Amino acid sequence: MKKNLNKIKIKYDPESDVLSWEISKRPIDYAIEIGNMILHFSSENIPVYIEILEARKFLGKTQKLIKEKVPATIY
Repeated sequence: MKKNLNKIKIKYDPESDVLSWEISKRPIDYAIEIGNMILHFSSENIPVYIEILEARKFLGKTQKLIKEKVPATIY
């Protein structure tokens, strides 16, 4: 049986309020911080891991934006 190595893993840590996505199994070489996000990259500059700090705040803004932009019939 073949394992899917490209499966995306999403985790939330309520204590630190961090939402994280593992989007690749490649080794992390470096990271950059942009606002409340930390993006981790491989040595080939491929995104590997994404962290959203203050996730509750981020998701609240995202939910509000979606409700404003997406027709109510979709809900």
